[in-house]
Amino acid sequence: MSFNLSLTCLQYTSTEQESVTLKAIKPLINEAVNHGSNFIALPECATSLQSNPEQTKKITTTEAENISLQTFIEIAKNNKIYVLIGSLPIKLEHKIANRSFLIGPGGDILYRYDKIHLFDVKLPNGEIFKESETYSPGYQAIIATIEQKNKIKIGMTICYDLRFPHLYQDLAQNGAEIITVPSAFSNTTGPIHWHTLLQARAIETGCFIVAPAQTGHHQCGRNSFGHSLIISPWGEILADAGKDVCFINTIIDLGEVKKARLAIPSLKSHKRYLTNF
Repeated sequence: MSFNLSLTCLQYTSTEQESVTLKAIKPLINEAVNHGSNFIALPECATSLQSNPEQTKKITTTEAENISLQTFIEIAKNNKIYVLIGSLPIKLEHKIANRSFLIGPGGDILYRYDKIHLFDVKLPNGEIFKESETYSPGYQAIIATIEQKNKIKIGMTICYDLRFPHLYQDLAQNGAEIITVPSAFSNTTGPIHWHTLLQARAIETGCFIVAPAQTGHHQCGRNSFGHSLIISPWGEILADAGKDVCFINTIIDLGEVKKARLAIPSLKSHKRYLTNF
């Protein structure tokens, strides 16, 4: 049975000040709701990006104290929509998690996902990112189930997870029809890798890929690539936000997942290979 879902990705430029970013996000959400969206996805580092690990740790709060989380809970509840918070820094007992949240239309936190693969790299242009200086990795893949009548299954990932295809294969083999990839993708690697990797993950899994992204020059000095994307299970780009502060919206037919997987049933033949090199 086919089921349509109106999906929106928000694209904007997080500042160092949570309140300033929230002020910029709210009009985009209102416009998306007026456009008929019932599922709104925000990028990684949804309301702040800091210049160094010490500053991130300084502004990090628990879930109960987190202003952004409470704000999005109210937005979801008041508009009766799903809100995917790409990620927020969350203080746990002995660590900080880069945590994504899926909020339901009743204002409940339905699912949490802690980013598994941390972005520790040195790029050819000399840029160095060491996310492990700020966060501890998650260890559990998450598949969210929404719309209980239709049982839509959504795999939750974050940014650098994109480079680990077995995670996406595992999510798809366990029923995911949509996979979210909220990101703050580097403007250095973005032009070369972003579209290709996301289309590959869609084709390999037969899933819709929903990738809300940060864009532009941030107050902290970072530059994000933008190009939030919604991609079909066949690998077709259904919407591309370019570099602007904006939102993209697409009504997707989940029946396309079944069609793609019947046409190319690669998930049924997926294996793990061992070598003796």
